[in-house]
Amino acid sequence: MSQAVAQVQDYMDEKKNVLIATANAEMIMRATHDKELQAILNDAALVVPDGAGTVWAAHHLGHDMPERVAGFDLAQELMRIAPQRKRRVFFFGSAPGVAEKAKAKAEELYPGIEIVGVRNGFFTEKDEPEIIAQIKEAKPDLLLAALGVPKQEKWLYKHKEELGVPVSIGVGGTLDVMAGVMKRAPLWMQKAKLEWLFRGMLQPKRAGRLMALPKFVLKVHAAKK
Repeated sequence: MSQAVAQVQDYMDEKKNVLIATANAEMIMRATHDKELQAILNDAALVVPDGAGTVWAAHHLGHDMPERVAGFDLAQELMRIAPQRKRRVFFFGSAPGVAEKAKAKAEELYPGIEIVGVRNGFFTEKDEPEIIAQIKEAKPDLLLAALGVPKQEKWLYKHKEELGVPVSIGVGGTLDVMAGVMKRAPLWMQKAKLEWLFRGMLQPKRAGRLMALPKFVLKVHAAKK
């Protein structure tokens, strides 16, 4: 986490206009058949291991991976230090009203934080010029997009140059959790690497997507041979 945060701070200082991805096993498996997502992950400035499966896979294949860096936790850490670094943050995504609640929560948790704009994630293609203009006018240093995988990564990548935001991150359900409309797994489940199970129980429609996990394990084993 400390390395990821330091790297993001460097990108913001350098105004690099980069995309950061938070990859769990489900996203990696999706990228094996979604070539557009695969290209985005390969081109991202930084891909953090958002999931115990990603960390396990790295270790299994002989790579150094100190710890899981969950997108939610990375976003919180960046917001925590945003006031002292005078970073400007924009929330984009989730259902109408959620980003506003997440903004209020961020201002409560991180006094002095500058949330320079919010926009819900319900839009059509004809709304995009207006959204892009709103983000550009706000001039954020950090854009947190909660549109779900892979929509958030594809949208950020497609408009990266046009937006001109130093750092953009797809953060999934982060705004929903901050707003209190979605629960995060209890700490003991996070530590036991069972957050995926908690999400499956909370959202039964995700059950089919969880089948990506055993397939991921098999892929990793095959890659070692």
